Amino acid sequence: MRPWSFVPFAAALAALAAAPTPARAQEAPLEPEGLALNRFVPAPAGDRLFSVPSAFSAGHLTPHVMLMADYASNPLVLRRERDGADLGAVVSDQLTFRLNASLPLWNKVVFNLDAPLTALQSGESPSGGGRAFASPSGAELGDLRLGARVQLYGAYHDPLQVAVGAYLWLPTGADDSFVSDGSVRGMPFVVAGGRIERLVWSAAVGAELRRSQSFGGVAQGTMLTLGGGVGFLAADDRLQVGPELSTAMVLEDVSDRSINAELLVGARYRFLPFMEAGLGVGPGLTSGIGTPDLRVVAMVGFTPEQPPPAPDRDGDGIADVVDACPQVAGVRSDDPKKNGCPPPPDRDNDGILDADDACPLEPGVRSDDPKKNGCPPPLDRDNDGILDAVDACPLAAGLPSDDPTKHGCPPDTDGDTFRDDTDACPREKGHANPDPQKHGCPKAVRVTEKQVVILQQVQFDTDKATIKPESDPLLDEVAQVLLEHPEIILIEIQGHTDDRGTDEHNRVLSQNRANSVLAALVRRGIDSTRLTAQGYGRDQPLDNNATDEGRQRNRRVQFNIIKKAAYKPQAGTGENR
Repeated sequence: MRPWSFVPFAAALAALAAAPTPARAQEAPLEPEGLALNRFVPAPAGDRLFSVPSAFSAGHLTPHVMLMADYASNPLVLRRERDGADLGAVVSDQLTFRLNASLPLWNKVVFNLDAPLTALQSGESPSGGGRAFASPSGAELGDLRLGARVQLYGAYHDPLQVAVGAYLWLPTGADDSFVSDGSVRGMPFVVAGGRIERLVWSAAVGAELRRSQSFGGVAQGTMLTLGGGVGFLAADDRLQVGPELSTAMVLEDVSDRSINAELLVGARYRFLPFMEAGLGVGPGLTSGIGTPDLRVVAMVGFTPEQPPPAPDRDGDGIADVVDACPQVAGVRSDDPKKNGCPPPPDRDNDGILDADDACPLEPGVRSDDPKKNGCPPPLDRDNDGILDAVDACPLAAGLPSDDPTKHGCPPDTDGDTFRDDTDACPREKGHANPDPQKHGCPKAVRVTEKQVVILQQVQFDTDKATIKPESDPLLDEVAQVLLEHPEIILIEIQGHTDDRGTDEHNRVLSQNRANSVLAALVRRGIDSTRLTAQGYGRDQPLDNNATDEGRQRNRRVQFNIIKKAAYKPQAGTGENR
């Protein structure tokens, strides 16, 4: 027994403490329930520690095979809760042999198999409260474990490695001998580790997913597992010594009877380049079911040593042994005398070596003329095919012209005296404007034979006839144009909508919007006898209502000229419109 009086199985239960001993004959011993008692989860063969997995992949297609013996003393002891008296060990000794094998692939993935055989189990078949607990005996196969792990970051010798993995236990063991739950179990986990100088380390967290059950009144089921350990290297890295701690807690009922914690101090020695042996000893630290007073682990394994990466002092990815310039980063070459050496200089990075470059400090182009090879071509900054030396507009792409002052300059397509590169509306005659986005564009309102064309839309509140304030300048200009053109006797203000909504709703909405515009123009001094308003709803679309852009164009107000007289310009006005 542990000197601090821990016992792994406090199955003593309040029931045993409170129940009087019956006068009748004791009941027949209870057969063991389906319970995988052993809480020791061995790391895959080839890993650094006994119980904490590593995060690396130890060599592509390099097999690792390990034989392991695991002995647990008093992993399941019956204790009376009332006075703490030990009633005897249900399992006093449990010895398990394991065949463990791993196969890494692509230096990224590791597959693992663990096959246990419990060769020895014994106990005292204790009783309490009129009940007896049958102890197991004889050899039994345990649950076969399959595993896989994927390395996400780092490599075998790196100081930081990260991997994810999972174990899957198949119920191949007998469920009446404390070697199997009698059902499938699984455990996903995340592990980080690495090597720093003469120290290796590993830490893992996982969740062992197993069926819910109760043994002697103590809940068993899914457990959170934590583990960590370090190993100190000596004797040219052949000897590794260090502690490791593993814990597990049953999440369904976290108590001192359902928490397992074990400390293991171990040593591993590589006695051949491909063989190592190890021994670990340590106590159980809690009283959870399956935690022994003492655990002893021994192993011998075929696990080929992984050589460190070849020295590469300049870090160019070319090992020093084949690097012709081992202290200067370079590039690979088929010529052994140049492999790993910097390429010949090309200071301007134009692909022409300085030895052949007539302009080694300026990126240039190849030329058959040695005096021009590697030099920039004659400048044509606007790429219009006219060299800057004769281009009147060297920064704006243009056209050839017999006039030297226009040669290479952009055209004036609409003939409004504004060059296309400064004309915001190069295909429509327009006016000067200090705003570059409006310079050379028509004003907001133009008069044609049949319409007063507005170049902006009248904006309304959504689904209403209320004109937004931002349309006031546009309506001011419409009113001013009508005042300047008294020959327009009657103009129809048309309201149009897109196709959303019913016909009746759109007719009413378009009519109300046309009425709002009419009223706005009357307020601006336009005689109401010159205006009429008509809503056409969605019957006269300009564009396809299947797109947002099309619907936007269809929601509009138009000013159609119904009747006009001969134009008589007012005194003081500018050109005829």
